[in-house]
Amino acid sequence: MPEETEIITAYGHENIQATHKTTLEITKDKHLTKNGDCIIAVAANKSLADLSPKFKEKLRRKNAILTIRIEAEGVVEEIKASGSSHLILTHPTEIVVRKSDYISNRTLAIRADKTSYDLSKRLVDKLKNPNQKVKITLTAKS
Repeated sequence: MPEETEIITAYGHENIQATHKTTLEITKDKHLTKNGDCIIAVAANKSLADLSPKFKEKLRRKNAILTIRIEAEGVVEEIKASGSSHLILTHPTEIVVRKSDYISNRTLAIRADKTSYDLSKRLVDKLKNPNQKVKITLTAKS
């Protein structure tokens, strides 16, 4: 079965903290307070509700693996996480990746090997720039 890929374009924000130890979030919202310590990018062009039916189907397969590639001005990080048949994938503005097995309508993937806290300082520094374009590539395999 071939892999399914989704590309999301988002932007950095001066209030990006990236200090949350169990989650990582990308949002369509443009405004961010310092309370959003798991958010790594804002003004995304897609949320969970916008992902293709084929991509969602692949992510809901048994043993589905998701690779999340985050690129900002030459700095690249990859995160591996698991899909689940229980994923809802309907949130209209948010995408959340979790270290735990917890699933809500905001959850893209579970059992991630990194969260916002684990991202390199080089990448986080880029993400604190509101003019920084961020490319997020989601690749699901099963």
